[in-house]
Formats: sequence, structure tokens, C-alpha cells
Amino acid sequence: MLIVLRGRSSMDKVRRILVYICKDRAAPQRAQFVQSITGHFTDGGDDEVEVNCTLEKNRFILFRGDKGQMIRLKRPAFCPIKHLSVTEAAAIPLDIQQRGVDVGVAILLQTANQRVLLTRRAQELRIFPNVWVPPGGHLEPDETLLDAGLRELKEETGLKLEPEKVRPKILGLWESVYPPMLSRGLPQRHHIVIYMLLHSSLSHLQLQSSLSPSPAEVSACLWADSRLVRAIVSAVDGEDGEVRLGDLPNSISVSQVSAHGALCDLTLPLAVFVSRAPASEPDVERVSTGTKFALELWLRSLETPDP
Repeated sequence: MLIVLRGRSSMDKVRRILVYICKDRAAPQRAQFVQSITGHFTDGGDDEVEVNCTLEKNRFILFRGDKGQMIRLKRPAFCPIKHLSVTEAAAIPLDIQQRGVDVGVAILLQTANQRVLLTRRAQELRIFPNVWVPPGGHLEPDETLLDAGLRELKEETGLKLEPEKVRPKILGLWESVYPPMLSRGLPQRHHIVIYMLLHSSLSHLQLQSSLSPSPAEVSACLWADSRLVRAIVSAVDGEDGEVRLGDLPNSISVSQVSAHGALCDLTLPLAVFVSRAPASEPDVERVSTGTKFALELWLRSLETPDP
């Protein structure tokens, strides 16, 4: 997520699904933790590129080919791996350097009335606490991308969707590093996040009645409409451009999750959702940079729906 995913113990090191990359028809090689995946496929240091992806034998392989659907892969301009010096890379503990690049799936659940579900990560989480993201988590061995997304959706929110009743589409891939900026410390986690769009035939009010979030992972939920999403994506992290608030109210209603999992109404300032990632500590409650990328792609999908 992020990612914005739960941390894993060293016990399941061998069970993690990792990123493999190949170029110029070479055999796929396991990506290194300190290697920029986006940079591998760009010649001029660009932060965005189109790639192909496939999941084969518990390996998530990224490549550039002549066939298949091309997917946008992006990293933020301030990506720590991009700016990592040789000295800084050498200072990363060996056990982290040997992790490789993990794979996560995040679900943008679109309702029949065109809202998407965002969740606020619990304050107690080690990675990206108190940050707004879509439900998501790590890809497990022998899962399909859709299986992983639906499992994480159920674990985090209680929403159970049947695979045959949703229409999945990969919106884009995000190169996520935590901490998100070198000014906050050396990288500890490195992911490729697969943002997958799922269409539900139910409205957000119908789905809300089935919400049962896990308080260990989720502290609040929000069904964001396109007006709010446009404001969110206009607050580009790392830039100082104008935030387009339009006629949005000054406060936004969300569902807060109690320690026992009960939901209650809560009002948050609109400023929370248009906050930018600060360049140094401490972090603030905000929408994650990767989520803004995915939400921008979601808005585009509304303008050009699939046939």
C-alpha cells in the first residue's frame, strides 16, 4: 500500500512474493532492494514508464515487450532509492538489503454510484501509520492478484466480494519505499504496489452496512466521491502548486473505527485530505502519495470507461 502494507516477520522470508525484472529479452532476475525498478526501465531518469507484468511461478515479473497490455509504472520524484548514494546504500543493514522488492495489491473498490473506499491505517502500525490508503496487502504464494486483493479487502474491511461478481482491472503500478524520503531515514521497505480497480454493483450505502473493519489495521473509513478525489490528487506531494478545492465543504464525514471494531460518525477537516507529505519528520495524517497516483488513474477511467 505505500505500500501501506502490514509488516512481516523473518519467519516467512521464503514465502514472500518478490519482483523480478528483465530487459532486452534476458531471463528474469530478482530485483535488488537498493535497485530502482522504475529507473531500470528508463534511460533518462524519468519517474514514469510503461511496462508489461505477469505473475508466474510465484514471481511477479516486470518487462517491456511488444505484446500484452502496457501498464503505467511510477515512482515519486523524491523516491529514496532514486537518490540513494553508494555510501547510504552500504549503510543499510544487510538483512534489509537482502529482502528484495516485495509485491502488494491494493483495491480501489468503485461503487455503483461512483465512490471509492479509502481507509486510514491504524496509528499503531509501524509502516505509514495514520495515512489514508485503499485496502491492500502482500501477495501470498499461489494466489492470483485478484485473490490477494479480495482477501485483503475482507481482512481489513469485512467486505466479502465474490471473484465472479467483480470486474478487475489493473490501473497502475507504484514503486513504494518506506520511509518515503531520505530525510526521514534510510529505506526499510521497498514494494511494487499493484493498484487494482474493482466495480461493485452496490452503492456505497449498501456496502457501508457490511463494513466491519479490523481495528488492528484500520482506524477510519471513507467513501470518496469524484469531487473529493479531484481535490486530493491536486495536492501533489513534493510540489507547491495550487490545490483545487472547488465547492467542497470545509469538513468531511468519515466512519471512525473503535478499539472493538464498532463504527461511529466522525468529521475531519478537508485539509487532512489535501495535505502534502512533509519533507521531514513528523509525518501528518494525509492521503498517501501512491494512493494519489491511483486515484488520478481512477478519475481518468471515469472519463474513458471500458467498452
